[in-house]
Amino acid sequence: MLEQLNVAQGSFSLVRLPERRNELLRAWDAADEYLLQHLAENNLPAESAKVLIINDSFGALAIALASFQPQAWSDSYLAQQATRVNLQQNGLNENAVRLVDSTQLPEGVFDVVLIKAPKTLAFLEDLLLRLRPQLTASTKIIVAGMLKHLPASVWALLERLIGPTTSSLAKKKARLIFTCMNPALAVPHNPYPSSYTLENTAYQIINHANVFSRAQLDIGTRFFLEHLPTHAPARTIVDLGCGNGIVGIVAATRNPQATLVFVDESFMAIASARENFAQAFGEQRSAIFNTGDGLHDFAPGSTELVLCNPPFHQQQTIGDYIAVTLFRQTHSALAPNGELWVIGNRHLGYQASLQKLFGNCTLVASNQKFVILKAVRKPTRHTPH
Repeated sequence: MLEQLNVAQGSFSLVRLPERRNELLRAWDAADEYLLQHLAENNLPAESAKVLIINDSFGALAIALASFQPQAWSDSYLAQQATRVNLQQNGLNENAVRLVDSTQLPEGVFDVVLIKAPKTLAFLEDLLLRLRPQLTASTKIIVAGMLKHLPASVWALLERLIGPTTSSLAKKKARLIFTCMNPALAVPHNPYPSSYTLENTAYQIINHANVFSRAQLDIGTRFFLEHLPTHAPARTIVDLGCGNGIVGIVAATRNPQATLVFVDESFMAIASARENFAQAFGEQRSAIFNTGDGLHDFAPGSTELVLCNPPFHQQQTIGDYIAVTLFRQTHSALAPNGELWVIGNRHLGYQASLQKLFGNCTLVASNQKFVILKAVRKPTRHTPH
């Protein structure tokens, strides 16, 4: 659903992705508005400035500043896709914003760097360490965020890696942090990607900075691994929302005849899964890696088994709509009698959504915290002529 962002830079029609009916959330927040207001009041950026935008949720900052030909650096496929859609919605050239995924580096030395505070502090740490050689003492660096998303650790990180900080007054529960680059500052070695040994295996699991549970195996995934199907009849197995790819790698080990497909909307997740699969199997086995909007682009009936530990947040927003979207996409992508296996916290109530979409839902296993559910894509009944 299109909403209108009205700021000093202009009026822009913006949409969030994935789109859903009766959308209650906007494609921007008060921190975006505050940052754009500050830029306008201070005549920033200068006409010829080289501008970098980091972690722009749905392209609001990039669209408003498109006349400066900014680069937009993000770990989210959906954020990039939303930027493309919103450029088109506002009649802007598709090349007005250069989209850079988080596994790459933006190009050049920057005069202005605008950062929306990410959910994961490690992700911000990794980006700042990699970006530092492209900053100068005169680079204007501004971090914007809602107060609840700006813990003291963000200030501490900026001062440790970039230089001294000051901050604005709070406005509509949003704040701006201004950082001055100190070229003489001694900075640590970048600790990302990190790795650990997967318990009960010899697999070294590589994790880029923005990957879920990058320091150790999380308890939900551990429970899921205990119950993954073995020697399933599926020709194709999809690890949907794969993160670092552990679920798909263990499924590949237990189902040696299947082709594995790893899907995530995080560029860092897919990079981690690709490296981990190569570490596990070398050249003995190939797999498919897809950064995208879940199974949106998968052909109907193209897979027989989908394994999913759905995220229940998108950036800073918590809800079940991402999971339900993935369930709908899976229903379309599954072949007749294909199966979706899902793990989730008990309180999330995925059973009701699966029952509604598939007409069935079986409890595979449960403990005090998690449930593992299975839903089967029933064959379509054809009415005889």
